[in-house]
Amino acid sequence: MNAAVVLAGGHSTRFGDQDKALATVCDHPMVAHVVRRIAEVTDSILVSCRESQKQAIARVLGDVSASPEYVPDPVPDQGPLAGLAAALAETEATYVAVVACDMPAVDPDFLRYLFSRASGNDGVVPRLQDGKLQPTQAVYQREAMVTAARDTVDADEWSLHRAIDRLDIEILSPEAVAAQTDWQSLSNINTQEQLDEFERKFC
Repeated sequence: MNAAVVLAGGHSTRFGDQDKALATVCDHPMVAHVVRRIAEVTDSILVSCRESQKQAIARVLGDVSASPEYVPDPVPDQGPLAGLAAALAETEATYVAVVACDMPAVDPDFLRYLFSRASGNDGVVPRLQDGKLQPTQAVYQREAMVTAARDTVDADEWSLHRAIDRLDIEILSPEAVAAQTDWQSLSNINTQEQLDEFERKFC
């Protein structure tokens, strides 16, 4: 069984006053695009969010057939690693895709490819064109990530990247990524300007 965690608990400070997860992109809330796309390749979806977001996100996802489970942050404002750890505790899936809520072009076929490459490893994480890793569109072995997250938090580090350092993962090269999907599928929308540009290109 495969699952996915959608990380939606950030405060979106660069986006302005609006909750980015709820921002309309091509006539639908951004988080709805993400959930619909990942539902094509996973058996269950968990949405990691702040308690104050839960009702609004559940409302905009009410007509999405995936019927996600909502996992509020146990302690507010501790970052994506804490939210991910809480969500992972709510599933028994062997491998879990992690996708940020601000990636409306996430490619289901690419996620399917990541699941296939993760088998036998602690996970697979794409490397972007600028050399950085993209840990919020990746696949992890659940038990390994639970342990890594716990050890990272115990070390008072709280960083998703630091948790990944504790895993035996495959890093997917930029060339391998480009052979499987368009780079836009891994791009975050962080500002209103980026949202406007996305709509001009894709809506």
